[in-house]
Amino acid sequence: MSFVLPDLAVVPVTATAVLAQQPGNGDNGGQGEDFGKSSPVGLLVLILFLIAVVLLVRSMTKHLKRVPESFDDPEPKAEAAEEAAPASEEKPAETADPQEAKPSS
Repeated sequence: MSFVLPDLAVVPVTATAVLAQQPGNGDNGGQGEDFGKSSPVGLLVLILFLIAVVLLVRSMTKHLKRVPESFDDPEPKAEAAEEAAPASEEKPAETADPQEAKPSS
């Protein structure tokens, strides 16, 4: 028994030709005589959008320059420095003359 396959190359060509036809009822699918033409208002809107984008990019770069490189808490370093400073002041007091540190009786 042998199978006969139909010519499949004809089917896509026919479907494409049918789908590509313009409707015959006078409706051009929204493509009237002004289709594809832009107006001065459209150009003005486009220019305003471009100006807005430029201003937003400039503002964003200014704000990004102010962002610190690291968001680590700087307070532990400051506290360590504050603790080291009083400790260094106390060391000379401890090494002072022991007779001055004793109360006289």
